[in-house]
Amino acid sequence: MSGVASDPADGPKLVGRYALFDEIACGGMAAVHVGRLVGPVGFSRTVAIKRLHPQFAKDPEFVTMFLDEARLAARVRHPNVVPTLDVVASQGELFLVMEYVQGESFARLLHVSKSNAQRIPRDIVCAVVAAVLHGLHAAHEAKSERGEPLGIVHRDVSPQNILVGVDGIARVLDFGIAKAAGRAQVTREGQVRGKMAYIAPEQLQHGSANRKADVYAAAVVLWEALTGERLFLSDSEAATIARVLTGDVALPSSLAPDISPELDAVVMRGLARDPATRYETARDMARALEACSAPTTATRIGEWVEMTAGTALAVRARIVSEVEQIEEFPAAEASSRPPRILASSEEPTVAEVLGDRRSGVEPMPGFHGKGDTHRSRQRRVVIATALLAFLVGALGLRALLPQRLVRDDARRVAAHEPPALPSPPITVVEPSPPLSLVPEASASAPESALAPKPDTSARLKPNGTVHTHKPPQPPKNECDPPYTIDQEGHRHYKMECL
Repeated sequence: MSGVASDPADGPKLVGRYALFDEIACGGMAAVHVGRLVGPVGFSRTVAIKRLHPQFAKDPEFVTMFLDEARLAARVRHPNVVPTLDVVASQGELFLVMEYVQGESFARLLHVSKSNAQRIPRDIVCAVVAAVLHGLHAAHEAKSERGEPLGIVHRDVSPQNILVGVDGIARVLDFGIAKAAGRAQVTREGQVRGKMAYIAPEQLQHGSANRKADVYAAAVVLWEALTGERLFLSDSEAATIARVLTGDVALPSSLAPDISPELDAVVMRGLARDPATRYETARDMARALEACSAPTTATRIGEWVEMTAGTALAVRARIVSEVEQIEEFPAAEASSRPPRILASSEEPTVAEVLGDRRSGVEPMPGFHGKGDTHRSRQRRVVIATALLAFLVGALGLRALLPQRLVRDDARRVAAHEPPALPSPPITVVEPSPPLSLVPEASASAPESALAPKPDTSARLKPNGTVHTHKPPQPPKNECDPPYTIDQEGHRHYKMECL
């Protein structure tokens, strides 16, 4: 199996900001693909993308269950739980993005060991199951954003949902049927979810499940891993249920004589049909298991995984290597842009989205970066602002110009300065003799004596003479000149002449 599609023209698809490659695992509800995060500034990361099967993507109940898994798993933060990174809804499909772990399921490891007539070392079995119990305890104790307990119960603890990495760490995954407070999906009346061979008796009888149901399922996994046999599985589902409810449970040491009595006691307490006699929490059972088994290292567990599942791991490693050798992805702004919605027949390939540098093909128009668009928008804003400022300034200058001209002309008249701009002729002020005291006109004075006298308030010149203003001459027409001069020599422009 290749990391890219067999037909290069088809290529991997872009789902949101993730490139979707080949399928590496498949379950009843979804398939798991290798994916690649198209990050900013050339950043990329290999991920696992869980893709809901198309027939389920149209079922509201399954969609709700799928989204619940993402919401719940995102609240569980522990090294022994596979992290959920993102959820993508694209073109009528749902994708759950998880951390990619190079490893193998515990179910596959058990199967290969039994096929090779090999027993899994006791210390490795105990270390793997103890890690699973610690991860389950973290899920049981998870809280909401408001700090309220979520009361998560996995309800599907089985070897298929335990992933053991080459790093020697065991992780719980797949919270698809987990029960939790506030969960949108509700199990229908009389419907039991999970694998029958790992379901707790009280769950089969009453449909109720709490954290002790997960403890029971982990104890079943422990019994089977120690003995290499199946505990309750029968030819039919009804026979399996009957064995779970009433069947005898043999001591692990009866099938594997090297198992200690202390380890027998831990397994049998976890398998107690009465929940009251089981361990109160998954952490309690994990501590008891660690106390009665020899400690082991993650390196030893990782080496055992590589030795047992070497062929499958090599295939996946080749897939990941091919995926990671793809040319660099575009810059952050190009990859973080939401994908354009296409019909199913128009789904873009990675080559189309990223562009083929070797052939000089440019990226798809729908996936240009935000940088050019942002700069273009900034330029338009600057130009519009400059034009607006220019218009406002021009209007303001037009409104203020007449007043300023009046003030400037008045100042020039007072200072006896020539006008700055050509203007109609004004009355010339002639020098006059020195001032003399003239008695005020009496009441009997002739009418001509009461006529307005020239303004003698002008400043004295150095030679002792003064300037006096003659009365303004009547204009020849309304706008010739376009102003009037008051007794103090100030010009007043006529509004109708502006």
